Amino acid sequence: MKRLAWLTPLWVGCFLLSSVANAQDYGQGLESGGLAPPPPVESEPTTEPHSQTEQELERADKEDSGRGLEFFWLNVEGGIQHLGLQTLKANHLVDSEVVKTVQTGPLFGGGLGVRLVFLTLGARFRFANFPDYQVWTLDGEVGFRIPIGILEPYFMLGGGYASLGALSKGNFGTELNRAGVAASGFNLRGGGGLDIYLSKTFSIGACLTGEVLFLKRPKSDASALSTLPAEAQRVYALDGSSIGSSVNLTGVVGLHF
Repeated sequence: MKRLAWLTPLWVGCFLLSSVANAQDYGQGLESGGLAPPPPVESEPTTEPHSQTEQELERADKEDSGRGLEFFWLNVEGGIQHLGLQTLKANHLVDSEVVKTVQTGPLFGGGLGVRLVFLTLGARFRFANFPDYQVWTLDGEVGFRIPIGILEPYFMLGGGYASLGALSKGNFGTELNRAGVAASGFNLRGGGGLDIYLSKTFSIGACLTGEVLFLKRPKSDASALSTLPAEAQRVYALDGSSIGSSVNLTGVVGLHF
């Protein structure tokens, strides 16, 4: 009995070692047969997709050359205008024997508006002073801009109201102005330019435009023209009209917000 009691722990130990070995062999058999426990599942962080509006804003911000989005703009300009009052049509708008219909003079103006990524909408006022008269326009305009780093070329179209008046004293201007001699109508303008952004909000540049002016002048009372030469009386006692054109070159200083 004592021998059996001494051998019992030895049997138990052998049984445990045999069980462990069999378990290892069984696990290797599963793997060798193509069966293996599945790998742990790694959870990936979920991200909510951007809305279409956010994606458009991000794309526009990248395409805006790092300057950020622009919503409002204003600028002032100064330069020169070469004008032909009767380039395309001449119907006694002015007395061409006294008043020069082709003249060159300084041009000043300003504009303001809104911007929608590449598209600009706004209004522009221009005033040109010539030796024999003055011309001013008030237009709406639409532009298309192409941001390239700090450079921004653009194209624009515009049109609106045009007026001619303030005839010079040297050409019987006092009598003509007293008689209410003036012309008005509308204009169409197109052209392009280049802005250089010195900062996100400040730019300088140049603009070249061409313009067509459609002007009409109502006849004046003959009694108010009595002090004028006979030819001038004949011209201004009748209605007059013209289709003229101009070329304009200006330097532009702009602010952008």
